[in-house]
Amino acid sequence: MRLTTFVAALASLATIHGASGENWANTIWDEIKETITCAGCEGLLGTLKLVAGLGPNVLINVLTDVCKLAKVEDPDVCAGIIRAEGPAAYYVLKQLKVGSHTSKSFCSQMVGLCDYPEVRPYNISFPVPKPSTHRPPPSGQPPIRVAHISDTHVDRAYETGANYECSKPICCRAYTENDAPGKTSFPCGPYGHPKCDPPLRLEESMMAAIAAMDPAFSIYTGDVVPHDVWSVNQTEVLHDLNATYSLLDQLGLVYAALGNHDTAPVNLFPSERIPVSHNPQWAYDALAEDWTNLVGGPLSAPVVHATDQFGSYSAIHPGGKLRIISYNSVFYYTYNFYAYQEPMEYDPNGQLAWLISELQAAETAGQRVWLIAHIPTGGTDTLHDYSHYLDQIIQRYDATIAALFFGHTHTDLFQVSYADPAHPSADSASAVGYITPSLTPTSGPPAFRIYDIDPVTFAVLDYTVYTANISTETNPEWTKYYSAKESYGSLISPPLTDPTAELTPAFWHNVTALMETDNSVFQAWWARTTRGFNVPECNAQCARDQICSLRAADAQYGCVRGTLSITKRDGLNLGGAAPAPAPGSNVHVHSARPQCEEGGLARVLAAVIRETDDLQALLLQRAELYI
Repeated sequence: MRLTTFVAALASLATIHGASGENWANTIWDEIKETITCAGCEGLLGTLKLVAGLGPNVLINVLTDVCKLAKVEDPDVCAGIIRAEGPAAYYVLKQLKVGSHTSKSFCSQMVGLCDYPEVRPYNISFPVPKPSTHRPPPSGQPPIRVAHISDTHVDRAYETGANYECSKPICCRAYTENDAPGKTSFPCGPYGHPKCDPPLRLEESMMAAIAAMDPAFSIYTGDVVPHDVWSVNQTEVLHDLNATYSLLDQLGLVYAALGNHDTAPVNLFPSERIPVSHNPQWAYDALAEDWTNLVGGPLSAPVVHATDQFGSYSAIHPGGKLRIISYNSVFYYTYNFYAYQEPMEYDPNGQLAWLISELQAAETAGQRVWLIAHIPTGGTDTLHDYSHYLDQIIQRYDATIAALFFGHTHTDLFQVSYADPAHPSADSASAVGYITPSLTPTSGPPAFRIYDIDPVTFAVLDYTVYTANISTETNPEWTKYYSAKESYGSLISPPLTDPTAELTPAFWHNVTALMETDNSVFQAWWARTTRGFNVPECNAQCARDQICSLRAADAQYGCVRGTLSITKRDGLNLGGAAPAPAPGSNVHVHSARPQCEEGGLARVLAAVIRETDDLQALLLQRAELYI
């Protein structure tokens, strides 16, 4: 999200009329300097509403000027991102009410400066009461294998030998003559670099390795498009989707989900309440065609919500015992500006109601369900209201849901859902979200998972992560990194080593409990999240917060909030001011590890504060030009 967050934060400010150019510029500057507090964030929103009141072009021009002078990105990157996402920010700003639940959600989740507001109560009704059924026992039959791939982000413009120490969000492209192959001292290898999205040949290598393992079927949890968010357009997105989904076709049956990058501009998936001119119908149509091809024909299920309506579908797996439900998690994404329309919707596009209808159909038919989506229900990237509503649905159908599968974080994680999330325990653990690492190597070596699956209950019995060394000049070898059951099964009490036994929600809770008492187990898990890449120190408080997050599939029970630290693309912290939590807050503030995007507002605000004198003069000048 980088500058996108910045556009949101700065762009969230605007529709109070009247104010001379000089007074307006002084006010904006004062608010920028005060934004490192919670009250300052809402003040900034009020001031930027003023700017939006002057029209979309004024808002976009001023934000672009500030971004360029803050030097958080190159001028063309500033201009490209703000030009692309500015109209969405303007649309939301015009409606925003400072002090509302919406603005408080914005300042807490997108900017990371306020405590989260209380989740709004929402009466989710279910067709029938929850039955007294439980998770079925393992069948004891030999498992089938299922591959899980995510966040490929293949860069079709990647050039072997191009500069990996560039000034753009992604490198390994010949942006300038000095970046070109043969002109740089920092040449990218043929299979990728940690500061770049991967070349097509790395994706081809991974697909060949997976195909050789002969999985029964595969799942792909989204994010095809690379991180060139300042220049991506509809044509490029369609080419990217076609390239990756054509490769996925060699794996046979594949079930896929939509990622926040799988459109242009990035992250923007409005609900039906937003004017149709903002609707990315072209992306839904393209994905519907790709997904239909991957499942070998029209998606068939007793109840199907068409993929071209909002990027969600349900399909019955051959044999009729498993229903795959793929839903659009970007409706609930922290960095989807359209989620902050005033007032925030309870159920964008009726997707929650549709999920309930699909889960009820599965329960009635005696089917197990896999929920697949891009963004995990917990963590900092799902708005708390929606995370809680999703968790209510998961709790109602916990006996039907065999597992949930996500990507997005680029790291190797899991999350546990609880019937009583305020008091997590093995007895109340009810569901598990499996979060696979990425192909793109920006957060660790490229990776994928292979699950061992019970062929009757479709429960997860084990998973193995495979990685590759991309520093090689020849086709990389994909090797086993670790197995979940081998790494943790013998450590818990009682041990779980039977290859036909399920990794139940209680098992994963017990793993987190072991992490609390044995720091070596925690540190081993912590290193695995990035496949041993740039593993930062994680002290006792950090460990408590991370364990808390593993138990927070209902995100309001998490313990981590982002900060105003500046983080490079390689994940190394560069410093910066971190806001203090409010008195009595349970939220611990420390640098969150990079997920699909880095927080742009943090970079911008830190840079802005360092450039006080120059920016004040600039804002005065720009005010005179644009008002």
